[in-house]
Amino acid sequence: MAVTRQDVEHVAQLARLSLTEAETTDMTVQLNRILEHIDVLNELDTSGVEPLSHPFDTRNVFRDDAPRPSFTQEEALLNAPAAAEGHVLVPNASGGA
Repeated sequence: MAVTRQDVEHVAQLARLSLTEAETTDMTVQLNRILEHIDVLNELDTSGVEPLSHPFDTRNVFRDDAPRPSFTQEEALLNAPAAAEGHVLVPNASGGA
């Protein structure tokens, strides 16, 4: 299945990205090349390969859980598409009032 220009425009809209005509064309070409590469990988016989969740056998590599400075409420709301009274405004899921 190929990625169309309309697919790229739709995903860009969902991600709130403004792409130029050239960027949309380039992205369409790049995504289709990625899918072509995946098709090549899908041709490999992996029937004898054990599934992995991670290529390396590492355990307990987490950092210590320690408090750190965080964003202020105002900073956190700077990228919200809509905010009021210190909260992110979201559409009503039911479509009603």
